[in-house]
Amino acid sequence: MRDESGQRQAPAGAGTAGQPARADLSHLSIGKTAQPFRRGSRRKLVVIVLLILALGVAALFLTGVFNPAIPVHLVSVSKVFPSQSFTVLNASGYVVAQTKASVASKITGLLVKLNVEEGHKVREGQVLAVLENADYRATLARVEAAQAAARFALRQAEADLYNARLIYERNSRLVKRGVISQQEFDTSDARFRQVRAAVSVARAQIRVADAAVLEAKVNLDYTYIRAPFDAVVLTKNADIGDIITPIGAAQQAQASVVTIADMDSLMVEADVSESSIAKVKVGQPAEIQLDALPDERFPGRVHMIVPTADRSKASVQVKVAFMERDPRVLPEMSAKAAFLSRAVRPDEREPVVAVPGTAVVEVDGRAAVFVAQDDRARLTSIETGRTFGDLVEVRAGLSTEQRVILEPGEGLEDGAKIMPQEK
Repeated sequence: MRDESGQRQAPAGAGTAGQPARADLSHLSIGKTAQPFRRGSRRKLVVIVLLILALGVAALFLTGVFNPAIPVHLVSVSKVFPSQSFTVLNASGYVVAQTKASVASKITGLLVKLNVEEGHKVREGQVLAVLENADYRATLARVEAAQAAARFALRQAEADLYNARLIYERNSRLVKRGVISQQEFDTSDARFRQVRAAVSVARAQIRVADAAVLEAKVNLDYTYIRAPFDAVVLTKNADIGDIITPIGAAQQAQASVVTIADMDSLMVEADVSESSIAKVKVGQPAEIQLDALPDERFPGRVHMIVPTADRSKASVQVKVAFMERDPRVLPEMSAKAAFLSRAVRPDEREPVVAVPGTAVVEVDGRAAVFVAQDDRARLTSIETGRTFGDLVEVRAGLSTEQRVILEPGEGLEDGAKIMPQEK
């Protein structure tokens, strides 16, 4: 480099002769490019953000986020039976067979054969089980042999009587003519009387033998356990090899072999409160619902009001008979009986979709309801049908999975936010 006088100068940091040059970094700096501030761009960005916020707030207002939820009462859409509108009283109870028996034996014996199982249908007189009966068969054979011997004895006595009668009649004629003595005649007369008495004894012995045979047959028949009436086997209480005894007092002994019931005698035995028994009358139409078949109703009628009360429950038992036999109805099932003011018509047997009448509103001349959906009230048009008391049949527009608003106020609109409350 040169100075102002044009003299060449040594570079900064250059050392003297024979020494290394030192770099002077004090004058070095990093260059910066100046960026001008754009005020117009920032204003546009602020306007865009504010516009987005305004649109979002407006959308929230339009969707009702900031609107308070309207308290409403909801009810589920369900299927109901028309008979509910003319039911005067409901009662619960159980299905009970009026003809039921625990079939046992009149004698004690070993069970050697069992011919039925649970669910089998049996006829009156059918053999259900057999007890060991070899001794009874032997007894029957013995008395039958005695019966045969008695009959042979009677035949012999009758032959003797025939002979004695001939002798007596002949001697009777001879003694009159003086051919034989009176003593000889008296002997034939005594013989005749004796043989006649022997015939009577033989006949009596036959009657004794007949009675013994009958007794042996009856005892033998006791080893065959038979059905006392047409029925269905409910339970099997014994197995082959068990000792069957009339009272079941012996250890390891069974008192009955099977339990049977006549399914045609099934009735619902319901407990009705004393304060409500005046609403029930014999012959009154009723409808039966089983817990096992909740979607079906069975027609019935009041068969009997038991003429006594249960003081512990303050209730009276009412027996309701089934009008139609259904194989699905089984003894001891839980049941509910609805006592009706009139009989159910054929078109009222099937359930219908219904809602309370207070949930139905009229919009533009058409029936509608407010359906609760995602905490919103959705106005839904429906087609109504028959009226059952406080319920209105819905033929189209609703399903049983939905819930509707009861007594919707005038301020309730489609899409309004709702807050369900307990009623």
